[in-house]
Amino acid sequence: MHLPRPPRRRTAAWAAAAFTATALVTGVMPAVAADTASAADTAAAAKIDSALSSAVAKGGDATFFITLKDKADLSGAKKQKTHAKAATAAYKELREHADASQASLRSFLDKKKVGHTDYWIANTVKVTGDQALVDELAKRSDVKSIVKLGSFKLDAMETSDKKVTKSLTASVSSDASVASDATPEWGISDVKANQVWDQYQDRGEGIVVASVDSGVQYNHPDLVANYRGNNGDGTFTNDYNFYDPSGTCATSSTPCDNAGHGTHTMGTMVGKNGIGVAPNAKWIAAKGCASDTCYDDDLLAAGQWILAPTDHNGQNPRPDLAPNIVNNSWGDKYGTEPFYQDIIAAWDAAGIFEAFAAGNEGNGTTCATTHPPGSQADSYAVGAYDSAGKISTFSSFGPSPIDGSMKPNITAPGTAVKSAWPGSTYNTISGTSMATPHVAGAVALLWSAAPSLVGNIPETQKLLNEGARDVDDTHCGGTADANNVWGNGKLDILASVDRSPHTAATVTGKVTDKATGKALANITVKATATGSDSRSVTTGADGSYRMPLAAGTYDFTLSGYGYAARTVSGVTLTSGQPLTQDVTLDAVPHHKVSGTVLDVAGKPLAGATVELTGTPLDAVTTDTSGRYAFADVAEGSFSLNVKPAAPVLCNGVFNGSATVGSADLTKNVQVPNRTDNSSNSCAPAAYTWIAGSQKVALSGDEDAATVALPFPVSLYGVSYTSASVSTNGLVDFLSPRVGDYNNTALPTTGYNSAKGFVAPLWDDLTLDKKSSVQTATTGTAGSRKFAIVWNNAAYANGTSGRATFEAVFDEATGAVTFQYQTVADKGAGATIGIENQAGTDALQYSYNQPVLQNSSAIRFSPKGA
Repeated sequence: MHLPRPPRRRTAAWAAAAFTATALVTGVMPAVAADTASAADTAAAAKIDSALSSAVAKGGDATFFITLKDKADLSGAKKQKTHAKAATAAYKELREHADASQASLRSFLDKKKVGHTDYWIANTVKVTGDQALVDELAKRSDVKSIVKLGSFKLDAMETSDKKVTKSLTASVSSDASVASDATPEWGISDVKANQVWDQYQDRGEGIVVASVDSGVQYNHPDLVANYRGNNGDGTFTNDYNFYDPSGTCATSSTPCDNAGHGTHTMGTMVGKNGIGVAPNAKWIAAKGCASDTCYDDDLLAAGQWILAPTDHNGQNPRPDLAPNIVNNSWGDKYGTEPFYQDIIAAWDAAGIFEAFAAGNEGNGTTCATTHPPGSQADSYAVGAYDSAGKISTFSSFGPSPIDGSMKPNITAPGTAVKSAWPGSTYNTISGTSMATPHVAGAVALLWSAAPSLVGNIPETQKLLNEGARDVDDTHCGGTADANNVWGNGKLDILASVDRSPHTAATVTGKVTDKATGKALANITVKATATGSDSRSVTTGADGSYRMPLAAGTYDFTLSGYGYAARTVSGVTLTSGQPLTQDVTLDAVPHHKVSGTVLDVAGKPLAGATVELTGTPLDAVTTDTSGRYAFADVAEGSFSLNVKPAAPVLCNGVFNGSATVGSADLTKNVQVPNRTDNSSNSCAPAAYTWIAGSQKVALSGDEDAATVALPFPVSLYGVSYTSASVSTNGLVDFLSPRVGDYNNTALPTTGYNSAKGFVAPLWDDLTLDKKSSVQTATTGTAGSRKFAIVWNNAAYANGTSGRATFEAVFDEATGAVTFQYQTVADKGAGATIGIENQAGTDALQYSYNQPVLQNSSAIRFSPKGA
């Protein structure tokens, strides 16, 4: 279960390597007389922000970011001719630059036994430490700034055009009805999106939009059809399409939204039935906000994912799958310094258009109330107006309090906006959060109509600004056509599309069954040309599709379940000339697919879920013999996925393929060893008990002692020569810990949780006169083994029985093996596994599950061992 983090108040904005000179001099200075302080001490102190100085001043620890001076050179990415290539080049440069420039700092932290989380998109490192560590880091020549971790907020939702904040638990409409395309919501009509639909037959086809928000109800009736993870056959692929760095949806990779805000904003961007600006664009999402609060580290992780989407574990990045557009309806009403600056620069280099809410801190008259990131010159900020055409009184005005730039950049409908809400319902709420997705959706219409604009941020902003309807209000500065109340005016996407290059060749057609003439829905039509981004659309219920493309020669590939894939090659499209291309597909025969699933030890695995992704078939479950069967599968190539049932133990998820040819298919599977994000793996091992010989000075209920290691032991790539052993079955490599009697799931959460440890049996244990902890070393140099042995440990909570177990470190392989001579209740109240130094990665064998056997062993091995 994901435990909530302690509240964190933003008192000084973290600037992602972009602090201004003003911010740098606000740090609390060390207590040194001005006339004797050295220039070096003064320069070091200036790097520390005031909130962090206050947090550690009384001897406590704080979590903070260390931002390095070096920045990646993204000029090469900007020169790329396609969106996929630009995103890939930006990711490669950022990742390689961060690895090189952070190497010295990471080595320093490892030697200090300080866990750290490294980010590449902003060249920053997150750690937890005290005043001494902060001061030492500030003296490093490669460090630009050191800033306390803080948080942002989803823009508050307004109940009406008044300064009254609506709770995130706002009541929702139970009315299942909503306007159709023919009668769109007022905001959709006001920005003239429906006129773009009618005049250009453009609903955002071929464009992918994303949000950094509170998540999305992916199966909302108005959103499910164009979720990029929808396979079109009743199954969903959430990897690369949804990411939750906050851990709120940790029990499943399935998208969730516990606040409603993200579902509402996504609905305004791409929702069906009249609520969305671009209802045929695809969408993906990163849950950068745990609820209504968005922590800096989650926002950073979300920003990285937008540029290089990953699987749900945050691994195996695919920058070629980056979205075209990202909406950000969040900010910091107390902020006065830039935030997300490096992330915006990276997105821009990758050709990703970003829209930010200007803020709800207005009162109808006061100027300079916009908040970051929307108030930064490099962001495209959106203000709000109501259905009467008047500025919303909550809408924040410019000029920017950060840099004096004109803000907002544009305004859009933001008062009484009806959109999707979790529970498959609707809600009508207000805020610049509601205005911003109108702009993000509008860009999807613009880029769909004019493919030559995709990735061209300056020209896109120019067209939005030129198309906007001017409103003359200069009381906060500016001119009649560009001022600090309305920006460049009211969004008018029809005018912007009218001004765009009309060079696209629109391909339309219908896909049908060759034998019967039946219209085929959910067929993917993908167009690919050399030197151009590919575009994909899905056929509707009537088999029709529409795809605007730049002039060129394309190969069209059509694929869908139950039909043989077909490629139409060498189709030449002429600028501005439409093409009708109807295609027929051949149905294929069906066969049986069956087999046996084995666990990592080669034994039948019962209760495992087996899925054939890419088919409309329901998943099946293996029986007691590990057998599974699908009776009727169409010929074709599919993904075969096997997910072990709880307790998972060392059984990993199998992701393979199943090609169904001209006969029944037998596909036997052995699941792989489960791994963590650092490629450590676990597996059952041979039980070879090592008796202890040297007593460790440990006794009582809560105690810890440090032991010297006979050879260096590596944990998550960091080498140690000593470790702390606790009475509660933990070996901690960062610092001695006592009081960790309350075991938790891994990775641990919470500000002061244990990190950087191995846990052979983390439980509430006590050592009485019958108990002891011992160590022993066996073997010769190069092949030694070092054992830490808990003998006859009692349970402090009164559980009957005792536990004798050990952790054995292997010099030759770097593995650690947990061995169990006797364990009460089979470990039903214990946590077993390993965790990294930052608490961000772990390999958990079990948590409060009765899975241990006497005379058994589990081996945890690093990659390649």
